[in-house]
Amino acid sequence: QVQLVESGGGEVQAGESLRVSCAMTRGTFSSYCMGWFRQAPGKEREFVAAVDWNGGSTIYADSVKGRFAISRDNAKKMVYLQMNSLSSEDTAVYYCAADPNYRVTQGLVGRISYWGQGTQVTVAS
Repeated sequence: QVQLVESGGGEVQAGESLRVSCAMTRGTFSSYCMGWFRQAPGKEREFVAAVDWNGGSTIYADSVKGRFAISRDNAKKMVYLQMNSLSSEDTAVYYCAADPNYRVTQGLVGRISYWGQGTQVTVAS
């Protein structure tokens, strides 16, 4: 059974940067594509970014393209989301996701195999 644990959330000011991390504490990390999703109050969970099994391919939502960067370290079984130029619209709970299928991690919320518990990111304007 795969277990994902996020960390690194917090409150920052608009324009600042923050990095959130996700550790796979159980499971074979290199077998999974990884994604980041977010959910703001009263809104549906939405895709943010995804990375394939070895980090060779990444994809981003248009709303974060050029500001956010996803990366992974297979040796450490970690995936990261570096968030720059944050605005209040980025305020949400950020969730780590794992699935063997890269296409699923690119936004198919209902088909994701494993989710982390989420970490809150708050951007004060």
